[in-house]
Amino acid sequence: MIVEYIRYRVPSDPAAFEAAYDRACASLRDSPQCLAYELTRCEEAPEHYVLRIEWVSTEAHLQGFRRGPEFGPFFQAIRPYVAQIEEMRHYAPTALVWRR
Repeated sequence: MIVEYIRYRVPSDPAAFEAAYDRACASLRDSPQCLAYELTRCEEAPEHYVLRIEWVSTEAHLQGFRRGPEFGPFFQAIRPYVAQIEEMRHYAPTALVWRR
């Protein structure tokens, strides 16, 4: 499992951004390569968002999802916000994890 983090700065109309991701996430749910996702908003700087997506692997994301039928509708929904991406990277989990 790989975790992709996408950091956004959305200076205006956060409701439209969240609505776009509400539409886009239907494609993530339909994709066998996607295991989970979560969109979070910064409390201290509400124009900042982080989208966390769990993928089967980086290859599954880049070769499977991006070349599959779910990518077109996903990208169509979020296209207006691509320029507002500050970071988009894949991260591998480490052995250091704890949850209550």
